[in-house]
Amino acid sequence: MYSILLSAGWPIWPLLIISVIGLAIVLERSWYLRQIHIFPKDCLETAFSLCNQLLKENKPSDTQISALSQLSPASPLLACVLKEKLSGSSSEAALEELQATAQATWFKLDRYLGILATIATIAPLLGLFGTVVGMIEIFGSQGISNGVSNPQQLAYGISVALYNTAFGLLIAIPALAAWRGLKAIANQRQRECEEFTRQLFKKLYSPNS
Repeated sequence: MYSILLSAGWPIWPLLIISVIGLAIVLERSWYLRQIHIFPKDCLETAFSLCNQLLKENKPSDTQISALSQLSPASPLLACVLKEKLSGSSSEAALEELQATAQATWFKLDRYLGILATIATIAPLLGLFGTVVGMIEIFGSQGISNGVSNPQQLAYGISVALYNTAFGLLIAIPALAAWRGLKAIANQRQRECEEFTRQLFKKLYSPNS
């Protein structure tokens, strides 16, 4: 592997760096977006239990609601609805506050995905840059020295061009696939958050509550 990196020349190093960054993002996002992480086992049970307490005039404490908001990335949405109802806010005021909390939650779900999409976009361009560098090496090797061209320099230029092109595509294709897959998972988690929050909001702010 090290010999391949040497044969590819210095343009391969930026590609290697972004490949490591891309792999780190894929691993981190795959762990973060797990359903069990967004919705731990006791998160929804706790939220709807506090909701029932609130409806029965057995008001939960601020400490309980704060503890709920720390359970998972999605729990601040559920805690926001409970907190607004506990403070006596109207449905319009609660909805406005909930939208602000939702924006922060969606940002957490989409974090680093933009970087991954950028890696998928620039990797082929960096590979093309390496190809151009290789072509320059090739044409430079055609300079005549004592009437003879330099075949070693010619071979080196060709290896730089081909290795960088291949490595750029090797990074871009998995990065694009990973971005699409992780983006779909993030959107699914967002829909789940919206659905559970809607159920809680409807239960607390229905005309009969």
